[in-house]
Amino acid sequence: MENFVFLAGNVGADPEVRTTRNGSQVANFRIATSRPKRDSEGRILKDPKTGYRIEDTEWHRITAFNGQARSAAAIRKGMKVTVQGRIHNTEWADATTGEMRYGYEIIAETITFLTPPLKAIVAEVNDNQEA
Repeated sequence: MENFVFLAGNVGADPEVRTTRNGSQVANFRIATSRPKRDSEGRILKDPKTGYRIEDTEWHRITAFNGQARSAAAIRKGMKVTVQGRIHNTEWADATTGEMRYGYEIIAETITFLTPPLKAIVAEVNDNQEA
């Protein structure tokens, strides 16, 4: 079986981009994906006050290297993107308790902007001018 993931979501914050000692570029960012919440019979739940559907949102950590990291540098909070890649499981010892922790990240092989970067940057500039 192939380790393959495809996500489409909204970027939660501007990416952190850095260069490693050996000159490789790495970008880290998170995207949110949502799906409608359903009851035990499969019906989509709606908020009784607003009538809007209730959604479950999940956050995914994305790591991109080199060329994809350079592309990710143009990403801004709020942009819609797709990420194709693979799941990478991680484990570490908690610095405080020493307890083992487990998580995952998506290693991005392809990042596609669904919101043009220029549009997102212009919106960011406009938001800053209004503040």
